[in-house]
Amino acid sequence: MQQLQQDEQLNNHLIKNGVNTKMVFGHPVGLFVLFFTEMWERFSYYGMRALLTLFLISELANGGWAWSRESAMELYAWYTGLVYLTPLIGGFIADRLTGYRKAVIIGAVLMTLGHASMALEGTGSSFFYLGLLLIILGNGLFKPNISSIVGQLYPDNSAKKDSAYTIFYMGINAGAFLGMLLCGYIGEKIGWHYGFGLAGIFMFFGMLQFYYAQRIFGLLGNRQKDTPEADQIAETGVAGEQPAEKVSKRVVRDRLIVIVVLCLSSIFFWMAFEQAGGSMSIFAKDYTQRVLGGNAALTFKWVDAILTIFPLLIVTLVLFSLAKKIFAEYPISIFFTALSFAVIWCLGIWKVQREFNAVETEVAASWFQILNSFFIITLATPFSRMWERVFNPNGPVKFAIGLVLLGIGFAALAYGSRDIPQGAATAQVSMVWLVLAYFFHTSGELCISPVGLSYMSKLSPKSFAGFIFGLWFGCTAVANWLAGMSGSLIDRISEAYSLSTFFLIFAVIPGVAGLILVLFSPLLKRMMHGIH
Repeated sequence: MQQLQQDEQLNNHLIKNGVNTKMVFGHPVGLFVLFFTEMWERFSYYGMRALLTLFLISELANGGWAWSRESAMELYAWYTGLVYLTPLIGGFIADRLTGYRKAVIIGAVLMTLGHASMALEGTGSSFFYLGLLLIILGNGLFKPNISSIVGQLYPDNSAKKDSAYTIFYMGINAGAFLGMLLCGYIGEKIGWHYGFGLAGIFMFFGMLQFYYAQRIFGLLGNRQKDTPEADQIAETGVAGEQPAEKVSKRVVRDRLIVIVVLCLSSIFFWMAFEQAGGSMSIFAKDYTQRVLGGNAALTFKWVDAILTIFPLLIVTLVLFSLAKKIFAEYPISIFFTALSFAVIWCLGIWKVQREFNAVETEVAASWFQILNSFFIITLATPFSRMWERVFNPNGPVKFAIGLVLLGIGFAALAYGSRDIPQGAATAQVSMVWLVLAYFFHTSGELCISPVGLSYMSKLSPKSFAGFIFGLWFGCTAVANWLAGMSGSLIDRISEAYSLSTFFLIFAVIPGVAGLILVLFSPLLKRMMHGIH
C-alpha cells in the first residue's frame, strides 16, 4: 500500500511539472537520460585525468613533454583544485541566470572544446593549456547542475530518491571506469593526442543525447522564477511541507561545529586519496613491474577482457531498456547514444583483440586507476547492507574508519616499496601492492563520500544548506590542490629518505586524523543532537 502511494506521489509530481511519466526499472526515463549524459562526461574527465600526469612526465621520444615530476604534480594540483572550485560559481550562475539545463549544455560544449584543444597539443603548448582552462570552466557549469536535475525529478520525501542517486552514481563510475580504461590505453599505447581526443568525442555524444531529449524534463531544470512555492522552499527546504520546527541557536551552533570538523577531516582524506592521479600514477609508471609473461600474462589478458566487456554489456542493457520507452518520441537522442555505444564497442573489442595478439603483455600505467571504479561498483552494495544490518556507527566514526582504511592502503604501498634504493628513479615492484592500495582506498571512500554528503544535508540549517554544500566542495578543492602539491615532493623525499617514507607519510597523516576522530566521536555525537 505504501509503495502504491509512493508511486502515485511520484507520478503526480512528474505530471505537475510536465515531465515524461514513462518508467525504466521503476524510475522516470529522464533519470536515464541524465545517467548517460553524466556517464560520458565522467568518461571524458577521468579518461583525460588518467593521462595528464603520465603525459607530462613521459620522455620526448615517447610523445610526452619530459617535465620533472615536481612540475607535473604542481600543474595537476592547480587543475584538480580548480575543477572542484568552479562548481560553486557554476551553481550560482545556473540559479540566477541560465537555469540548470542550459548550464549543463553550455558546460558540455566548453568541455568538448577543451578536449579537442588538448588533442592538438602536438601543434603547440597553448592548445594544451587552453584545453585545461575550458574543461575547468565547463565542469563548473556542468557538474553541480546535472545533479540538481536528478533531485528535481522526485518529490523531496520520495523513497525512490536515494536509489535514484545510487543509479546515477553507478553511471558516474561506469563512465570513469571506461574512460580510464580506453582513453588511458589509447593514449599510452597509440598516442597521447588520440587519448585526449577520444575523451572529447564522448563528451560531445553525451551533450547531443541530452540536448535532443530535453523535452523529457518538462519544466524541470529551467530558470526558476520567484513564486510563493519557491518562498516556502527557502523557508522549509521542502516544497509542500509545513515550516520546520524551530531549532535553538545552541543546537544549530553545535551541529555547525560538527560540520566543520567533518569538512576538515575530509581534507585529510582527499589530500591522500587523490594521489591516485599523481604520485600513484608515477609509482605505476616507473616503479611497478608491468611487463608480464607466461601464465601471469594470460591471466591478465582474460581479466582485462572481462573488465572491458562486462561493464559494456550492463550499460548497453540500460540503453536498450531506455530506447524501448522513448525512441518513438526522441529518436535523435537515442541515435546519438546508440552511435556512441557502437563506437565504444568497436574500441573495446579492438583493445581486447590487440592485447590477445600482442607478443609482449605490458599493463598500461593508467590501467590501475580503473580499480577504484571497479571496487566502488563491487563494494557499494556490501557496504550499504553492512550499515543497514550489521554495524551502523555515527558519522564521525564512519569518517574515522575511512581515514584508517586509506592509511592502510598507503601502508601497503610503503611496505611494497621498502626495498627500492634511496633516490632510485625506477624499480620493478609487484603490481599486487597497487591493487591492495586501491582496494583499501575505495573501501575508505565508501565510508567518507556518500556519508559526508548525507551528513551535510542532515546537519545543515535549511536556510543556508547551499552554503554548507559549497563548504564541502570547497574543502574538496583545497584537498585536491594539497594532493598535487604534496605529491610534487615525491622526488625530494625519495632522495632524502626513501620512496617508502613518502608513502608512509600518507599512511600516518590520515591514520592519526582517524584516531583523533574516534576519541572525539562521543562528544561530536552529542553535538549532533539526535541526528544519526
